[in-house]
Amino acid sequence: MLKKIIYIFILLIGITFTSFAQNKASGDPIAKLIKPYPIPATTVINFDFLYGYDKSFSLQIYNFMGKKVNEMNSIPQKITLPLDDFYRGIYIYQLRDKNGKIIDSGRFQVVK
Repeated sequence: MLKKIIYIFILLIGITFTSFAQNKASGDPIAKLIKPYPIPATTVINFDFLYGYDKSFSLQIYNFMGKKVNEMNSIPQKITLPLDDFYRGIYIYQLRDKNGKIIDSGRFQVVK
């Protein structure tokens, strides 16, 4: 009986520490600066700044294989990007400051 109690106690401590470590690792959610829509996109993808717009930002778009497919420098507050040259799939966007540091990123899907 004592062994069962010890095992249960050790199991509970392990679960508590595991959930604590996972919460610390994930941290607080970070507010997004830019919002892509519509998702999934068919003909165009729009990017709107929710806040923190700076005209010195650049926007880079990569395909799922990691190849850069588009880059825009000195971007406007609202971007409409035609998807004529984009294939069906998942794309990653990175918003970078004037020093090249990634300040926001995300993904969107193109369906055709």
